[in-house]
Amino acid sequence: MPTVVLLGTLDTKGAEHAWLRERLVRLGNAVILVDTGVLDEPQTVADVPREEVARAAGTTLAELRAQGDRGVAVAAMARGAARIVTRLYEEGRLHGVASVGGSGNSSISAAAMRALPLGVPKLLVSSMASGDVSPYVGGSDLTLMYTVVDVAGLNRVSLPILANAADAISGMAAGFAAGRPAPPDDRPLIGATMAGVTTPGVRAAARRLADLGYETLVFHATGAGGRSFEEMTGGGAFAGVLDATLLELSTELVGGVGAAGPDRLRGAGRHGLPQVVSLGALDMAKFGPRVPERFRDRHVHVHNPSVTVIRTTPQECAELGRRVAARLRGAAGPTSLFLPLRGLSTLSGPGGPYHSPSTDAVLFDAVRDGLRGSAVEIVELDTHLNDPAFGAAMADRLHELITGARLPAGATRTAP
Repeated sequence: MPTVVLLGTLDTKGAEHAWLRERLVRLGNAVILVDTGVLDEPQTVADVPREEVARAAGTTLAELRAQGDRGVAVAAMARGAARIVTRLYEEGRLHGVASVGGSGNSSISAAAMRALPLGVPKLLVSSMASGDVSPYVGGSDLTLMYTVVDVAGLNRVSLPILANAADAISGMAAGFAAGRPAPPDDRPLIGATMAGVTTPGVRAAARRLADLGYETLVFHATGAGGRSFEEMTGGGAFAGVLDATLLELSTELVGGVGAAGPDRLRGAGRHGLPQVVSLGALDMAKFGPRVPERFRDRHVHVHNPSVTVIRTTPQECAELGRRVAARLRGAAGPTSLFLPLRGLSTLSGPGGPYHSPSTDAVLFDAVRDGLRGSAVEIVELDTHLNDPAFGAAMADRLHELITGARLPAGATRTAP
């Protein structure tokens, strides 16, 4: 029988979690209800009481109440809940986890869910699911469902949504309990980054890596994908990385949508992994459907109804080159930077709307200057990033770095 763990602040969301528990039991699941509330008395009886959650966090309810700081209490209960669900999973008593609530409940439950391994079913039903969800999801495989109305009782809107949530986590837990064996594959893993505007080049690299005996996991370089990429890079999953797309860096610089945070482009270097890096998509910065007024004089390109981009300026490219160099020059492992001299994306090749060799040259000069004297190899190819030959060359060099080819310190190789 699958076991679903429900996490909830039962002083405010007790009725909703009691209803979920009843439906899940009718669907054939065992249920473990964990109370993560702190203040008022719980509205329903938990299988794991809040006192136990606080103890797992290294504190007590009395201490949390005495401090009177909601942020401290939320952080503590999140820490305790994470330890409890991890223990239940390791004991084979968790096949899925779910929760329903607002900002506080969602913060606690999402943190606990993120502590579980990739592939464990995780469902967060939240009134926060229609805004910026990156604080909840992070780089995990957590599933979000929007509540439409606030979580404030059982009504004609909330009940169908809760029923769907129970049905969803029940099905996922049943599948997880039954086992989902992956095809046997002992090929070394490569992590790669890609966006729509760098797809042809990265796909060419992945094809070449497959020929060389690797399996490539491609991450969408738009915020959450970049965070997941960096987390897995630090987790020891990869034999090497092909970080061809750095869109999050330019987006972060101009204040756009989809930055990946301060750890972007640091994981492989920090952990000594072989890495091949390029400057894909640094010719643009990403926004949502509307570009802020201060950028309206730029060349605005509508990528799709949800995404617009602007061309980066020479000043921004100079700063981006400095930032890339600063993050690469201290790498503990072998690092090769590939410069595609004829364009960085589908928009900046000859005839493209962002084609500007002089602006790209500013980026290239800045990164060359920033890496001068370092151990980072620079490979300059007189081709476009999306040329299949460029992707294949990156893949070949990564294979050389992984298999132990000697890396000349501070070398620059120029190929036709």
